[in-house]
Amino acid sequence: MKQIIQQIKNLESINSFSKHEQLVQGIINAIDEKVVTKGDLLPSVNTFISELGFARETIAKAYKELVHRGIIESKNRLGYFVATNDVKQELKVALLIFAFDIFQETFYENFRKGLGKNIQLDIFFHHNNFDTFESIVQNIKGKYGMFVIAPIPSKKTPAVLKQLPTNRVLLVDRFIETDEDYNYVAQEFGDSSYNAFVQLKDKIKKYDEIIFFFKPSSAEPDEILNSFKRFMKDYDIKGVIEEEYVSGSLEKGKVYFTIHNLELWEMLKDSKIKGLKIGTDIGFISHNDDIVKEIIFDGVTTFSTDFSEMGKKAANFVLNRKKIQEIIPTVLVDRNSL
Repeated sequence: MKQIIQQIKNLESINSFSKHEQLVQGIINAIDEKVVTKGDLLPSVNTFISELGFARETIAKAYKELVHRGIIESKNRLGYFVATNDVKQELKVALLIFAFDIFQETFYENFRKGLGKNIQLDIFFHHNNFDTFESIVQNIKGKYGMFVIAPIPSKKTPAVLKQLPTNRVLLVDRFIETDEDYNYVAQEFGDSSYNAFVQLKDKIKKYDEIIFFFKPSSAEPDEILNSFKRFMKDYDIKGVIEEEYVSGSLEKGKVYFTIHNLELWEMLKDSKIKGLKIGTDIGFISHNDDIVKEIIFDGVTTFSTDFSEMGKKAANFVLNRKKIQEIIPTVLVDRNSL
């Protein structure tokens, strides 16, 4: 009984929760975490009044809702009992990611499909803004049964994540080091991007120079920048790092590498305007593959993780709660743009 009471008290810090909502969600959490199972007796109304100080009407209303939803049952003169261990149909999932880019849309579609129709999924975006990230986590804590989060790579992020129950958090996309034993399905940026550059070195060396567009303090992974510098040093590749592409500045004999699709589209457009033959006069490498890059200009060379697989594995974790700590491999797709 004390564990059920504690599950309800754990939700006291959620200012937006009424006492009724606190009772309902607390009992659902207790069932979901196997504090109580099917057939177990729940605390009486009088026990809740004594332990929580809630009004009798509030407790009766919460029990009535749970009975109506089929989660508990009332047995005449005996009390209220857990009616089912399957509360997945009541599970609410919060998905917090960077933005809704094409590759993250691929993740979302496979994640949503994998969850099925009985799970509510709410999506939030932090846009790599730490204040926004922190505010969203504070607002969603206690309101969801599972938190699927693409964390911001910051030393302050672990402290924010600690507001959430470790066993209800799945980290996706980015992997960060923390003291907690979080489940994760993520990609790796350092060695994978370095290996991609190495595999492409002979084609890159056909050109005079490689230019990498990287904007500091952005959502772009620093690991890719470090790998690019390491690659240039190890293989004596002439290259430069610039913050952004300036429209019309394409030059023959150079390879351009960008993480951002909008920059890629603009450069492809400029190459057409200038009459530069892609793969001969000029080269392009892009990060994060999608169907457009497979088709446009006979294909753009990319290296990317499999976001559809990441979405499927994330959904499987939410449904089955089997421990997962997995890095999805990065795959190089060598097309005609080099």
